[in-house]
Amino acid sequence: MGSPAPHQVTTTGNHTGPTSSFTPPSFTVRNLPHLSDYLPQTGNHTGGGDQIAGALPSVPNPIDSNPYYRPSSTFYISPSDVVLSSILFDTTVANSNSDTTNDVQVASPLAYLRAGPRRIINFDPAMVRAAIVTCGGLCPGSNTVIRELVVGLHELYGVKDIYGIPMGYRGFYSADPIKLDPDSVHDWHKKGGTMLMTTRGGFDLEKIVDAIVKHGYNQLYVIGGDGTMRGALDIFKELKRRKLRICITGVPKTVDNDIGIIDRSFGFDTAVEVAQQAISAAHTEAESAVNGIGLVKLMGRSTGHIALYATLSSRDVDCCLIPEMNFYLYGKGGLFEFIDQRLKRKKHTVIVVAEGAGQELIARTESETLEKDPSGNPLFADIGVYLKKEFKKWWDQAHPGELFTVKYIDPTYMIRAVPPNASDNLYCTLLAHSAIHGVMAGYTGFVSGPINRNYGYIPLEDIAVTKNVVDTKDHTWAWVRSVTNQPDFGISED
Repeated sequence: MGSPAPHQVTTTGNHTGPTSSFTPPSFTVRNLPHLSDYLPQTGNHTGGGDQIAGALPSVPNPIDSNPYYRPSSTFYISPSDVVLSSILFDTTVANSNSDTTNDVQVASPLAYLRAGPRRIINFDPAMVRAAIVTCGGLCPGSNTVIRELVVGLHELYGVKDIYGIPMGYRGFYSADPIKLDPDSVHDWHKKGGTMLMTTRGGFDLEKIVDAIVKHGYNQLYVIGGDGTMRGALDIFKELKRRKLRICITGVPKTVDNDIGIIDRSFGFDTAVEVAQQAISAAHTEAESAVNGIGLVKLMGRSTGHIALYATLSSRDVDCCLIPEMNFYLYGKGGLFEFIDQRLKRKKHTVIVVAEGAGQELIARTESETLEKDPSGNPLFADIGVYLKKEFKKWWDQAHPGELFTVKYIDPTYMIRAVPPNASDNLYCTLLAHSAIHGVMAGYTGFVSGPINRNYGYIPLEDIAVTKNVVDTKDHTWAWVRSVTNQPDFGISED
């Protein structure tokens, strides 16, 4: 699907100067799972019937009769509306852009179905029984997503049976659901954490799906990070295998911003903003000491987005260390040489390090390297504590008897536990409403999110295998180095 004539460039001239027209390469539309893939549709406009199994109803969208919306002729999203995953092209090169999904390179850019309300939906709102769950670590905005899911389902579509699942995935089979309505969640967007409580682990596919069927849920809204999304994908596959009329969608949550394809995950903007407070404190401490170092460890297990954007936002940072970039301590071009030079010139220095950076420098036993948390993530050694110890050891050797101070700040729990800022609050609302519209239209096994600032629906299987990592060869990382003037930490010459 796409343009029939890729790579056509024509140049014209007029009184305003020459212009060029460019026909981009053809693109591939990514199929989105739908209940109709394995369930028949009734073809009528009546609801009722078994909402767990059986044929799909076709119902006019109740937003049509909502006095607050008054939908225009362009309000509803067409089934053919798509969002391109790539919008940068080289006009001199045919097929100048491509995409990778499921580790397979495709010759043309991918397109995803555009998110938003559909004119015909596949759920009778009176028969919907929705469940909302938060999993994994805390993240600013989780409560806003919950609130907007509840309010959106209730006010836009008239859904009354909405339940919160406490304790993460294990709550499906080990805890009582919590009835939710707009009144009970009215101020949740002002609170940090998650009012539903959360845990890591506890994923037992059979128990979870059996509990979903037992409670009669036919819509599932799963809020979590990459591990949670992989769990949601497994649930989707099991629901499909059993041919159940149950939709599941994921709302991507991670302050690390490591979920791929979408522009960003919620909570990230807030994390960068709050990180400024820690960096500012570290700068004050370092500047007020003799040969002072302010060391700040920020979240970022496999990606360094928070450290990167906090560095660019602060301008007080002298060196930014991220997982995507190896570095070394001793020798020419190493971190210690850089710190020594910076202290001689500025009398203080501020270093920001992502939690996943430099793990290869820390000596650990084989069993320690294999340890994992309940979510299955590798347990990392504390790079902040390690660097603080190594800084003091190096200074005592290189500058014996001279004054030196390291102030180490780890704001991890302060950052992830705060309420969302205005940007994330708005973003969470758009994510929640996009998810609702997709599920009501019968789509399942997907994630909603902005793709080049336009909201689209992305299959869970794409999200589960795609990472958003910092490209240390792009302009953004070059900007970091221009701000900090830090070395590129190539191979040590010693």
